[in-house]
Amino acid sequence: MPKITVDWNTVINFVTDAFVGVGVPREDAKIVTDVLVESDRRGIESHGVNRFKPIYIDRINAGIQNPVTNFEIIKETPTTAVVDGHDGMGQVIGYKVMSMAIEKAKQYGMGMVAVRNSCHYGIAGYYATMATKAGCIGMTGTNARPSVAPTFGVEGMFGTNPFTVGIPTDEEFDFIFDCATSITQNGKIEYYERIGEPVHPGTIIDINGNAVEGDAGEALRAIRKGTAALTPLGGIGEALGGYKGYGFTMIVEFLSCILQDGLFGKALDGKDEMATSSPTNSVTTLSQSTPTTSSAKKSLVRKLVMLSVLLALQRRLLAQKEFILLAKKNGSSGKIERIRAFQSMSLFNKK
Repeated sequence: MPKITVDWNTVINFVTDAFVGVGVPREDAKIVTDVLVESDRRGIESHGVNRFKPIYIDRINAGIQNPVTNFEIIKETPTTAVVDGHDGMGQVIGYKVMSMAIEKAKQYGMGMVAVRNSCHYGIAGYYATMATKAGCIGMTGTNARPSVAPTFGVEGMFGTNPFTVGIPTDEEFDFIFDCATSITQNGKIEYYERIGEPVHPGTIIDINGNAVEGDAGEALRAIRKGTAALTPLGGIGEALGGYKGYGFTMIVEFLSCILQDGLFGKALDGKDEMATSSPTNSVTTLSQSTPTTSSAKKSLVRKLVMLSVLLALQRRLLAQKEFILLAKKNGSSGKIERIRAFQSMSLFNKK
């Protein structure tokens, strides 16, 4: 396929007009377009204008995402705030909350804002850069639709969950650290499919615990069907530190749901109880705030129960590891015992 080069102004005008055409207010459409174009300018093909139709316009047309953003401040103090985005445009929400955080930081030394019920907000580095341009240290992160498997798991249980930091410098470019807590992202797999590049070994695991290789399009369809999942930073298992990426991912997940009474895990998969399309409810986190209502307290209890279950599973993993070491010490076949122990785990068998 031949390459086609288009100037920035043509792209910006086209994408902005397309968003306006589906009901996004023009000023909001300009913000969304700017975030997408900035991704392409930085060479992040996975989050650029190529996604404006399938990720945003198609979701608006399907009723999953609202074109008009209802930006509601639920709770606010001089240095903190909790915002409900009501499933509006994630970029608009991200832009407004980072602007709020910067304003608070300028006045009081620190500003923190948490969001629930947002949607995909593009590259997280855009908002960290907003802070650095204002002379502030900026941090932003978000949970997302479940597509990443936990260590020793094979099913997507949480999102790619980026956590980004921006620090001003005295040079032309500020220090911006922007990455997912998984090795790769769905958008990158989509990009590989378009350019004909195969899956990189170790970045995706199938339902049988094997590394997925080969055609990126097939891998992407498997992820969407739930028969494959992305792997956390460090890859499959614990040999290369996959549990570290798992830990970082869970930290972002907790900060993106507990503090602002937001959704998490499978509740973000875009399906309701009847398996029909529903808002993604990706939650952008720029701060922390403590829920105070009775319903929020009940939600916090539910999430703490989830945490205790995860810790119990972790203890089981440690017990399995101890069993393997003991088996090897007694002369049993290490490889066979490891396979049996791994396959007996509840995270391996999808139930």
